[in-house]
Amino acid sequence: MRLFIIVLLVLIAWLQYDFWYGKNGMKEFTAVTESVSLQQAANAELHQRNQQMYAEIKDLHGGKEAVEERARTDLGLVKPGETFIRVVGDSN
Repeated sequence: MRLFIIVLLVLIAWLQYDFWYGKNGMKEFTAVTESVSLQQAANAELHQRNQQMYAEIKDLHGGKEAVEERARTDLGLVKPGETFIRVVGDSN
């Protein structure tokens, strides 16, 4: 009977060790869970950025205002009759 109890305790200890530290154990599970949550956060940021880009593309396809704003900011274009004034700050 004692041998049976010892074998049973060794078996339980081995199963516990395998559960916590073995392949696909709790240690690996927590690491993978953390990795998944970090990737989901990165994906959410990229999804938000993509939505902003889609909205900008839709504006560029749909109206002149977005194209005009792009031309003014990126290319420095000025409409006829407008005066361009550039303010330069101190170099200090």
